[in-house]
Amino acid sequence: MEIKVERLGETSYGYEEFTNILPADECRYAVYDLDFVTDENCQKSKIFFFSWSPDTARTRSKMLYASSKDRFRREMDGIQCEIQATDPSEMSLDIIKSRAH
Repeated sequence: MEIKVERLGETSYGYEEFTNILPADECRYAVYDLDFVTDENCQKSKIFFFSWSPDTARTRSKMLYASSKDRFRREMDGIQCEIQATDPSEMSLDIIKSRAH
């Protein structure tokens, strides 16, 4: 499987813009750099790796993405958190923030 960069987001993109880019019926890998403030009022950043495999995607595509994810993920440095999602609710901002702390 060849992996191609489909889109680079702007640093000004918010999380909602990022999630809206993911297709409703196709699998994708995605990376997002989340900036947040801790309970101690410290500015922090965490890099998330997303494996997006919606229920509506073709079965063959889901199998291909699932089988290549670990190898692809190991090639990237700096990833601090990983999210696997089949539905937008599984990657809501609240869930992402809770994983960042």
